[in-house]
Amino acid sequence: MLPFVTLAVVLSTLKGIFAVSSATIAPAKVVLQSWGVEVNSSLRRRALGPANVPLKDYFNGTDLQWFGGITVGTPPQNFTVVFDSGSFTLEIPSTQCGASCSNQRKFDPSKSSTFVNVGGTTTKTFGTGVGVDPVQGNNWQLTFSCARDTVSVGGLVAPGVNVLLITNQTSTFSPDPFDGIMGLGPALQSGTVFNSLVSQGLPAQFSLFLTPNSVGQAELTLGAADTTKFNGSLTFISQPSSDGNWELPSSGISVNGKTTTTLKKSRTIIFDSGTSSLTLDANTTKAIYAMISPNIQPHGNFGAWGIPCSQIASLPAQLDFTFTSQSGQPFNLTVPSRELNVGPFRDAPTICQTFIKSLDVDIIGGSLLKHYYNLWDVSGSRIGFAKNGMFLMLLSSVVSNLP
Repeated sequence: MLPFVTLAVVLSTLKGIFAVSSATIAPAKVVLQSWGVEVNSSLRRRALGPANVPLKDYFNGTDLQWFGGITVGTPPQNFTVVFDSGSFTLEIPSTQCGASCSNQRKFDPSKSSTFVNVGGTTTKTFGTGVGVDPVQGNNWQLTFSCARDTVSVGGLVAPGVNVLLITNQTSTFSPDPFDGIMGLGPALQSGTVFNSLVSQGLPAQFSLFLTPNSVGQAELTLGAADTTKFNGSLTFISQPSSDGNWELPSSGISVNGKTTTTLKKSRTIIFDSGTSSLTLDANTTKAIYAMISPNIQPHGNFGAWGIPCSQIASLPAQLDFTFTSQSGQPFNLTVPSRELNVGPFRDAPTICQTFIKSLDVDIIGGSLLKHYYNLWDVSGSRIGFAKNGMFLMLLSSVVSNLP
């Protein structure tokens, strides 16, 4: 999920409040492959091995978010979080959060011997929400107090990391089946969980295997790629100089194999695992929908578009985003037609929302990411993509269950 303010501003605000320490712990054993990692001898002696974290799919008519387990505190208290490439911080509800957090588990600082109350409060307003409902003003907002504690993820332990404890949240977060958010932004920011693990020797990369609800078996891999989850080899695309986001330069967009002057223009697109669908600027969104159907029209005043549900199933709507690989070759990432429909609007059940929302920022989220295995390489400033093996896994599952 992407805040309205830049991540650099958020991190600058928090800088000076937090400090971080590190220690070494033996990880859970998994057979995985790290990509392009050079480790000096002192770090190799104490290196952490990679680890897998199983993910669940928050499905509500469409795939919205993927989330997995972590623990916070000593002894550990269990939470589930969205692993979000669009942010850096760890945010979980605290016992100070009242009725607005009644559906989530709450961290109790009094029960953790490693808890440190740093002091200070902050508020974050999100530019994209958990689901497909449009953001309206400040309707996706969290208020925090600042702390430090020990966090464990995938059997790897990060001591003394920054934790933002949610003391209040808008009602839009209440239905979420997960408790909080753990950021996996593209820089090794002091005080974050990922930076702590990397400082202990974990390779500075992670992978996401996001799958449709019908397939399951989604996972996060810290420190490597799980080569059993994709076909062929990874194609890497380099990041330009970043303002704090995972972002890649695209040379154009096509719709069902065709393009226009508006779609041919170069743009930088943010890749955000915490955004469920796609957002593009208003002119690009309008141009894409005009090529799919004239009956796709704006719905409300907050960037959403829709079409009568009875018309949507038959519409071809394949989107191809063109990038240049590190080898200099054009490389397309594709959103298939079946992603066009993200479900009926609550206020108009016969109108189905379509997969792109108009915003002032270009973001690729789950609608595309769940069709590729993706490796996010912090040290290499790049993202790698390969066709994921989810359909082979589904076929294997079906065959194994045959009488």
